[in-house]
Amino acid sequence: MTRKIALITGAGRGLGKSAALNLAAQGVDIIGTYHSKADEAQALVSQIEQLGSRAVMLQLDVSQSASFGDFADEVAGVLKEVFAQEHFDFLLNNAGIGIHASFAETTEAQFDQLVGVQFKGPFFLTQKLLPLIRDGGRILNVSSGLARFSLPGYAAYAAMKGAMEVLTRYQAKELGGRGISVNILAPGAIETDFGGGAVRDNAALNSMVANNTALGRAGLPDDIGGAIASLLADGSHWITGQRIEASGGMFL
Repeated sequence: MTRKIALITGAGRGLGKSAALNLAAQGVDIIGTYHSKADEAQALVSQIEQLGSRAVMLQLDVSQSASFGDFADEVAGVLKEVFAQEHFDFLLNNAGIGIHASFAETTEAQFDQLVGVQFKGPFFLTQKLLPLIRDGGRILNVSSGLARFSLPGYAAYAAMKGAMEVLTRYQAKELGGRGISVNILAPGAIETDFGGGAVRDNAALNSMVANNTALGRAGLPDDIGGAIASLLADGSHWITGQRIEASGGMFL
């Protein structure tokens, strides 16, 4: 039986790392990308191999869309040389950055950086990788609870996530003919180093999140990694074009 392969952007740490480990535990092989921390990326390869799966980590800056053609060629080479396959099964567009700035004070440079990483990047990366995604495969994009509820300081960031939610529906519609399902997962507040680690390290913020979450705490990376693995499991293929929030019931 052919093993399934997931390509995960931003796999070296945080939610991407948790997703890679949860998928590897289900017998999925991993092609991951990292931006700059090669040591963390290679440490993840070792962890995945300990779970009995294979992994390759590739450097990618998702804000540099001009590099995506070469990256797709690199992925094709890895598929052939390492996995003896021509296609991969799952694409997880996870890589992202957080910029906190009020609407009134957001600069064009911040806005353009967010567009490049959060919207233009996954738009054109997915486009370039389409020939390598297996018919019947899955694409899972990543949004944020901030696209549903509003907290000051995230106007630009949340707007990009809202754009990704709309794009997800169009991708589901247009790729359905190939049997590819496309969904978007919206995490709530998670204890990672994202955005400077504020949810994890700021006790007052963490308490505010916990007090406004039905399950009574801030999220942990494995809460999201587990949700991702569930959405990419065999029984979930009939779900497509959907926004699924994994927030523990934040701001219900």
